[in-house]
Amino acid sequence: MLVGMSGKIEEKKMKGKVVILMGSKKDLEFCRKIANYLKVLEVKYEFRIASAHKTPLKLLEILKEYENSNIVYITVAGRSNALSAFVDAHTVKPVIACPPYSEKFAGADIYSSLRVPSGIGSVVTIEPEGAAIVAAKILALNNEELAKRIHDYQLEKKREVNSADEALKVG
Repeated sequence: MLVGMSGKIEEKKMKGKVVILMGSKKDLEFCRKIANYLKVLEVKYEFRIASAHKTPLKLLEILKEYENSNIVYITVAGRSNALSAFVDAHTVKPVIACPPYSEKFAGADIYSSLRVPSGIGSVVTIEPEGAAIVAAKILALNNEELAKRIHDYQLEKKREVNSADEALKVG
């Protein structure tokens, strides 16, 4: 609760949103997959592009824009995923690394997301759906409506499994 200029106590709703940060425009299609799941969960999001290697000062400017916001970052960068660790090192906001799978390196480039310096606490998932769900769950800590939507979404996934099982029994 906050005290407003009128002296009355006002409740500030912290709905929040997800900032999907990509290392380059090449990551946009993968980011759209994450966004589609956020849409289903009715979570606000926006896309931003900045590179930890090529435009670190721009990346720091972007982080500063959201300093006082209730946000979760989802970072998407192929090859060497310095973006996730860089972002995490420069913010107290949650960071979810969601690097796209690379056939070129047989998935070995995931290690740049998993093996990070000390003091870095980003979460790593390679599934767009998983990244969206984790971000939504973080925002749902202060949002009962969102928590209910996540619960309903996961319940529907359970129903799908149970329906598949029932269909096998019949067939």
